Amino acid sequence: MTFTPTQLRTIAWLAIALVAVLLLTLLSPVLMPFLLALGMAYALHPLVERWAARRVPRWLGAGLAIALLMTVMLAVVLLIVPVITQQVPLLKDQVPALLERLNGLIKPLAARFGMHLQINVEQVGRWFSLLVSGKESELIAGLLSSLRIGGSALAALFGNLFLMPIVAFYLLIDWRAIVGRGKALIPPRWRETVQGFLDETDGVLGQYLRGQLLVMGVLAVYYAAGLALVGLNLALPIGVFTGLAVFVPYLGFGLGMVLAVLAALLEFQSFVGVLMVVAVYMVGQVVESLYLTPRLVGKAIGLHPIAVIFALLAFGHLFGFVGVLIALPASAVLLVAVRRLKRQYLASDLYLKAPASRSEPPRLP
Repeated sequence: MTFTPTQLRTIAWLAIALVAVLLLTLLSPVLMPFLLALGMAYALHPLVERWAARRVPRWLGAGLAIALLMTVMLAVVLLIVPVITQQVPLLKDQVPALLERLNGLIKPLAARFGMHLQINVEQVGRWFSLLVSGKESELIAGLLSSLRIGGSALAALFGNLFLMPIVAFYLLIDWRAIVGRGKALIPPRWRETVQGFLDETDGVLGQYLRGQLLVMGVLAVYYAAGLALVGLNLALPIGVFTGLAVFVPYLGFGLGMVLAVLAALLEFQSFVGVLMVVAVYMVGQVVESLYLTPRLVGKAIGLHPIAVIFALLAFGHLFGFVGVLIALPASAVLLVAVRRLKRQYLASDLYLKAPASRSEPPRLP
């Protein structure tokens, strides 16, 4: 049995894809810091290139860019963690009072319909205490397991935190050389086509990521300030979390609003406070949908929010946290490929040529 050149190329590409999936599955714990570093370098290299054009040494620009990013990340952690550790123990005292208020509303309403409904405050309080105290080690172990970190989890985590900026630094220094060597491996007859494909993919992914980062920063400031004006004690951690979580469309916003509403119920114990918190989130959603996302991310990129959610969930399910890291790049590549296939189809004879009309039988006189 002989294969045509087209069939051989198809088989070769399928074999390469299969090997890539196997390596990604087997080496995911090792690949995680390198993929994170590659993402950092991809996001920061335009800034480094801009500084290099102004005669700033590339090593200095790469170091400053990474130091700036790490400083922002550390500041976010230092702002959020202390507030959470102070507020979570207070929730154990606020939950029983909230449940008693709910009992006061539920019992008279149920009595009108001849029913006896009542929340067991003591039992729920014990469940909540068990949830927020005594299960920390299990939660941390589950989180580290979900990240698929092999060996000593804690040592690997800190090792990756130190390894990631180092790898990103060297990637930024040699970015042009790495890209050039990769392009040199492309057969000359394919370089123009592949270069156009890569440029289109970079335009889709780069504009989405950099625009989305700006949207996340603006919304983090807005939600933190808005919840603080409402008077919520957990305004800073919940606001920053919501701003960062909008990277996952709709799900991030929904989770942030649920956390804020729960915190408002426990703190204010009144529907007015809850409605004010909901109003902050509704205004933020309207501003994001009608102004921030169209201006900063753009409507013509093509990465639909549903596609982003599906890609993050699907790749995360298949490859763990490493899958989450490669979900958007893979989605951008697939999007560009689908666009090109669509253009070829619309220009093909299959789409353009009309079916041959059947000759009508001659009419009898």
